[in-house]
Amino acid sequence: MNNRRRHFTVAALAGATTLALGTRLARAEAQYTFRIGFNLPESHAMTVRIKEAAAKILEQTGGRMELRVFPNNQLGGDTDMLSQVRSGGLEMFMNSGINVLSTLVPQASIYGLGFIFPDYATVWKTMDGELGAYLRAQILKVGLVPMDKMWDNGFRNVTTSTKPIVTPADLKGLKIRVPVGPLWTSMFKAFGSAPASINFSEIYSALQTKVVDGQETPLALIYTANLFEVQKYCSLTNHMWDGYFCLANKRAWDQLPADIRDVMARNLNAAALLEREDLATANLSYQKQLAAKGLVFNQPAIPPFKEALKEAGFYREWRTKYGEEAWALLEKSVGKLG
Repeated sequence: MNNRRRHFTVAALAGATTLALGTRLARAEAQYTFRIGFNLPESHAMTVRIKEAAAKILEQTGGRMELRVFPNNQLGGDTDMLSQVRSGGLEMFMNSGINVLSTLVPQASIYGLGFIFPDYATVWKTMDGELGAYLRAQILKVGLVPMDKMWDNGFRNVTTSTKPIVTPADLKGLKIRVPVGPLWTSMFKAFGSAPASINFSEIYSALQTKVVDGQETPLALIYTANLFEVQKYCSLTNHMWDGYFCLANKRAWDQLPADIRDVMARNLNAAALLEREDLATANLSYQKQLAAKGLVFNQPAIPPFKEALKEAGFYREWRTKYGEEAWALLEKSVGKLG
């Protein structure tokens, strides 16, 4: 079975499970209802697995707990949803620590530093280990409860409509869309680019209307958001790894009975592990599928990019911002950053 077919099979099974459970439990209205919002498309593996977890939560609580899933910015942009989940207007929110969450918890973006992870083994050793535990503790301090397992959003690559990115010099002057978060802006400014912070819901139109000439996201999003329609080149920089925290408003979470909290946490964490596997498998096919759509790929040499960041003082600046405790935990996993 090819990867795309497997992806849709998982989605179909999750949908069928949800429908069957909804029919069985519809007569009894849920005692508790949470909404979870995030910015990824309906077809993304994260959406599929959250819906699957929601169906299991409904079943395992005997219909007492309903988790309603709102992908694709249906409840607003990332900035709006973060505000909603903090106020209690939204019970749960999936967001990258590098994205708007970092405006509230600055340390949450540390794992997104440029060119620090050589592979997934290092990613999960770090984020399931001491640094991940430290970051979850910082997030809890601002009234948000993070689940134990992060979800994979993949290594990020640069696409452009103008030219491929072969050397750091090719980034100079490039008008590039970046998510809302100071780390992205800082990194691309270090390369001499002209970064513009734009929410994901507006990325396609920004590229289509040439507000920006490029963007940087994982291959899964380039494919599922159809960005290949408005971009010509994809440079496999793998410059940042990105993952999502699954967050709950603490007041709302604490009001749930302990047994329901246990069911929710168990299923959401298990779903995160399955989504990691889904994305790892799917990524193997995305490049071929995108190339078939006309996207032109190139593989730049990575060391010059990391060296350019060192020379620009990028790592030194962020070490000061994150503090020595967080920095020591990061370097314990990834090695010295200079």
